[in-house]
Amino acid sequence: MKWRFKKFTIKSWVLVVALVPLLFIDATLLRWNHIRMAELRDDVLKIDAGISEEADAEEMQNADSKLALALTKLKEFTFSHIVVNVVEENGVQRVTFGTGPFYLEHQYIRAAHLALEAAEQKFSGDGNPNGNIYGMAGEVCRPQAIANGWAWNSSEYIGCMMGEIQKYPAAAELSDTIVANLPSTELYRHNYASPVWAPDLAGIMILVTLGVILVLLWRLIYYIIIRIALLFV
Repeated sequence: MKWRFKKFTIKSWVLVVALVPLLFIDATLLRWNHIRMAELRDDVLKIDAGISEEADAEEMQNADSKLALALTKLKEFTFSHIVVNVVEENGVQRVTFGTGPFYLEHQYIRAAHLALEAAEQKFSGDGNPNGNIYGMAGEVCRPQAIANGWAWNSSEYIGCMMGEIQKYPAAAELSDTIVANLPSTELYRHNYASPVWAPDLAGIMILVTLGVILVLLWRLIYYIIIRIALLFV
């Protein structure tokens, strides 16, 4: 017994018609990936902003654990999905794959405040021959903080304190102490890159779409070659 298989060929016009919804599905899935990434990134920033400096050690540890978990979820999602993003650098927008750079500003401010506290303990004593530099700077900045609604751990207040400290003779030594205690800002800067292609739903549908496009291109090239060959027959 001989088995005969009927050759099945999809017409080109059917592939062209199918290409339109395929492109729409690809765009929708890529947009979903971007939205999900943005939600996870916003969760990280919300947790960072919600950690209070007035919390005790146990509450601070729990909050830091939540922040680390949120960062892990964001990183794992970005690493396993195609995430197309538009970021702006120096006023120029560009397309990238991943989260784009984001900063844990409040976590850095907390670290900066701890550095100021360490400097205060060293330089605020009345026996300091240079005087209470930290206290004198606070006398200038605290009224400004009250007038402008600055929090004591805000970047504005810390900036004011650093500016006033620089005006005193012992500022160099105090600044060196603060700078030595400050962690690098790069520790609080994150930028997770996603793969150009990943085996998620969007990636699979993109492969299907590329397959249809390649078939159409091959048929077009084959048609052109046949037409040229017929000219010389």
